Amino acid sequence: MHFAAALPLQSGRSIRGYDLSFETYGQLNAARSNAVLVCHALNASHHVAGVYAGQDKSEGWWHSMIGPGKAVDTDRFFVIGVNNLGSCFGSTGPMHINPDTGRVYGADFPVVTVEDWVDAQARLLDALGIRTLAAVMGGSLGGMQALGWALQYPERLRHAVLVASAPNLTAENIAFNEVARRAIVTDPDFHAGHFYAHGVLPKRGLRIARMIGHITYLSDDVMNEKFGRQLRDAAMGDYKYSTQEVEFQIESYLRYQGDKFADYFDANTYLLITRALDYFDPARNYGGDLSLALARAQAKFLLVSFSTDWRFAPARSREIVRALLDNRRDLSYAEIDAPHGHDAFLLDDPRYLGVVRSYFEGIGREMELVP
Repeated sequence: MHFAAALPLQSGRSIRGYDLSFETYGQLNAARSNAVLVCHALNASHHVAGVYAGQDKSEGWWHSMIGPGKAVDTDRFFVIGVNNLGSCFGSTGPMHINPDTGRVYGADFPVVTVEDWVDAQARLLDALGIRTLAAVMGGSLGGMQALGWALQYPERLRHAVLVASAPNLTAENIAFNEVARRAIVTDPDFHAGHFYAHGVLPKRGLRIARMIGHITYLSDDVMNEKFGRQLRDAAMGDYKYSTQEVEFQIESYLRYQGDKFADYFDANTYLLITRALDYFDPARNYGGDLSLALARAQAKFLLVSFSTDWRFAPARSREIVRALLDNRRDLSYAEIDAPHGHDAFLLDDPRYLGVVRSYFEGIGREMELVP
């Protein structure tokens, strides 16, 4: 969908003439009361469920969660996935033309925040004729957007579902993001973010950034179980004792993930989205008091965390839980004992999916009671 009017941004700048890519699943009911907005994490997109005809391995990133008869049942709910502004999967981003200059944005694309994404999503919903959402849900960075919705448009959603998320990033998380960004900006092919004009891509930096990120998404237990200290060549005599060769299975896996990521993701988008993660902090304007910040929220909440997620640890979800309880908000909280680390929110864990299914069945019953 194209938007001609300028969107004011938190930075004080604005962007006009932009597009938002989105996908919908299911049918909007006559009362327009069954819409569920799904917000994506760092490297995902609007393609949250289903498969593309004739394309192998094209499952949506939350395919295990969303679809007919699934936890978020598209036979009952109208699900909307939106690609964030500044991303690289269809919505206007750094690789697109700036209508004010006629040149590719590159590094000149304006800084965007979680709050800006929420404002852009609200405009899309306005255009679709949807005033009130049954729920906004997301995992990780998507959960931050769901929280942003509850604070920026408290009257427009009935439920907020935050999975493996946090009220802000810890210093350690910001540090990981900064190391990944430095890998990109110090790549000789980065050219201060204007690599498009030079006909090159900073793939080396993107590979390293992805490798750093991927380490933080997995738990130590999962890494040990999948790879341990296995060498690619089991025979002791095959040791190469080289700083350049790939010898351990975990090295091979990380390089594969890095190579794959560098082939489809945009470097400037990576910088933009990790900065948006760093900036998000609803308590900032309330003296760091999260309870005061969340007093505006009117929605009911479901929060889910995972025991081995050390990047968005359960303690961070419990901070949100305590702040909501301080405000006497209606909420449910599930802490799932799962070995998979942060990536658990993307996986097919029956206990996790069962919690979400039960919660959305409750939303469905609420809808039936509303004329």
